[in-house]
Amino acid sequence: QVQPVESGGGLVQAGDSLRLSCAASGRTFSSYAMGWFRQAPGKEREFVATITWSGDSTYYADSVKGRFTISRDNAKNTVYLQMNSLKPEDSAVYYCGAKYGRSSIRWVAGSEYDYWGQGTQVTVSS
Repeated sequence: QVQPVESGGGLVQAGDSLRLSCAASGRTFSSYAMGWFRQAPGKEREFVATITWSGDSTYYADSVKGRFTISRDNAKNTVYLQMNSLKPEDSAVYYCGAKYGRSSIRWVAGSEYDYWGQGTQVTVSS
């Protein structure tokens, strides 16, 4: 079992960068694929990026491809989301999810994740 805790959100201007972190408690972090999702007001939660348990494979939503980078440090039980060239439409609450399993599957549906953090707000002003 892991408990993700997100941090790093804030208010930035369009074009700026921000790095989100998700620290997960528990001794089995390296057995989990991790994902970032976001939810804007009035919208459903949407997939942003995911990374396999080993970190050797990543996958992104088309809307963030080339601007966002997901990475992980299993020694620190932490997954990161580096967000560059931010746009106002990136504004949302960003959630970190953990999916148990050492596989190469790219988990893009939120319903497949086992544990979630409380979220961190990202606001991008124009």
